[in-house]
Amino acid sequence: MPSLHLRPAVPEDAGELLSIYRPYVEHTAVTFEYAVPTPAQFTQRVRDTLATHPYLVAEAEGTLLGYAYAAPFHPRAAYQWAAETTIYLRQDQRGRGLGRRLYGALMELLRLQGIRTVYGCVTVPNAGSEGLHAAMGFRLTGTWHRAGFKCGAWRDVAWFEKPIAPYDPSPAPVRPIGEV
Repeated sequence: MPSLHLRPAVPEDAGELLSIYRPYVEHTAVTFEYAVPTPAQFTQRVRDTLATHPYLVAEAEGTLLGYAYAAPFHPRAAYQWAAETTIYLRQDQRGRGLGRRLYGALMELLRLQGIRTVYGCVTVPNAGSEGLHAAMGFRLTGTWHRAGFKCGAWRDVAWFEKPIAPYDPSPAPVRPIGEV
């Protein structure tokens, strides 16, 4: 990929990020969202994520090609060492190694924050996402059957997990991404 650059997202990226996300909402069951968020809603999502977790974009020659971010797995304190990961690529960028680069960088930042385990939730079947998770060392932990209804059918979701750091007996609190 010529001049590929990974960098933290900024709220001003939201419009271009939304253009990457839009086809997944409108034409697939990959996301269970029915309506495309407004630009203001998507901008707020980016801001909210960046308050605590990494949100990365991949760009080449000034164009955003994809993004990956993490969010708390659950709001209760004992879950602070776990994060759920998400990745979306422009349709013409899938299958070219970009997902591995973005996900790898995201997991390194999460590790530096003190996260121990990352989780990915994938609507199945989705060979691309399932393959990415397997290639990145995630293992399938289970499937929630008929978890959502989209595109005229009940959809299953598969949960994947990956340890990314040792499980210390007295872990330090997770650091916000701004401190890493």
